[in-house]
Amino acid sequence: MVELDTMKIELQQYTDTLAEVRDSLDLERKERQIEELSRESEAPDFWTDADKANARMKQLKDLQKIVDEADGLSEQYKDIMDLILMGNEDNDPAIIPDVRAELDQFEERLDTLRLSTLLTGEYDHCNAIVSLNAGAGGTESCDWCSMLYRMYCKWADKHGFTVETMNMVDGDEAGIKNVDFQINGNNVYGYLKSERGVHRLVRISPFNAQGKRQTSFVSCEVMPDIDKSVDIDINPDDIRIDTYRSSGAGGQHINKTSSAIRITHFPTGIVVTCQNERSQFQNKDKAFEILRARLYMRRLEEEEEKLAKIRGEVKDNAWGSQIRSYVLQPYQMVKDTRTEAETSNTDGVLNGDIDLFINAYLKMQANQKPAK
Repeated sequence: MVELDTMKIELQQYTDTLAEVRDSLDLERKERQIEELSRESEAPDFWTDADKANARMKQLKDLQKIVDEADGLSEQYKDIMDLILMGNEDNDPAIIPDVRAELDQFEERLDTLRLSTLLTGEYDHCNAIVSLNAGAGGTESCDWCSMLYRMYCKWADKHGFTVETMNMVDGDEAGIKNVDFQINGNNVYGYLKSERGVHRLVRISPFNAQGKRQTSFVSCEVMPDIDKSVDIDINPDDIRIDTYRSSGAGGQHINKTSSAIRITHFPTGIVVTCQNERSQFQNKDKAFEILRARLYMRRLEEEEEKLAKIRGEVKDNAWGSQIRSYVLQPYQMVKDTRTEAETSNTDGVLNGDIDLFINAYLKMQANQKPAK
């Protein structure tokens, strides 16, 4: 049948791409690492150092996930080819929708895996610490900040990642003034580094009695959750640690104990707060985690040619500095100013479908790398 023959040709076009992706992933080396880590985890003293053991188990899980996905794609390729051959032999048109659905899924999975091979940066494999801060626009920007926070949480959920909210300050009337949260999973920083910058919203403001269109801004900072083994020297004399009562919605500890932590780093002026954990100790640990990440990013930015690779150009949280515009009125469009990627599916984007922009950014970065 013509439809099945057309899909067979379409599938065969991905043969070389699948082989290239498998080669790029160096699956044989990953399988050896899996064997070594599995043997290491069986040692009697493996859990003596809990932090090291957890890091090893995470590495094992991430490696196994990559190998399983690559092998799963190869199996799916064979299954689709078998379906096509079976449909042609039986002359059964009823199988065409099933083949098309499998082929579409295969193409999407292959593209996702191929893009993951572009994540070769030193920190791309890390979890990501994300900070959102409402900018020009008052209450409207605070509401926009809460919308972006929801968008990233939805994106994380779609990809099976977990979210830890470390600090959140509510807006005076609505929304969020700022929020710090961590998204945990393999290559999260590699994906979300594309989100660093100012995000602009244009819509009819629900907080404007005249129903006028309003523009608001939120800045997004993305940092890798660096390993504790990385040497970051924090002199106790250079910091001040304040404790205070947590605010906002939460469990019984909220507003009853001084569990919230604020760390001020005098040499750089960096201020970090954390109040969403249940104890002062946990909040302090998380606050130091963010401080270490910010200090490390600062160190890297000071090195030659590191600024563009790690953080990009720092821009004001206002007009003319956005990396992406989300227009809800008078028309619907989300457009990235760096890659020109755009979509009219604004509802989908605000519900976490941002892979279009992430993928476009990764492709742009890959094309900008000098040839070896």
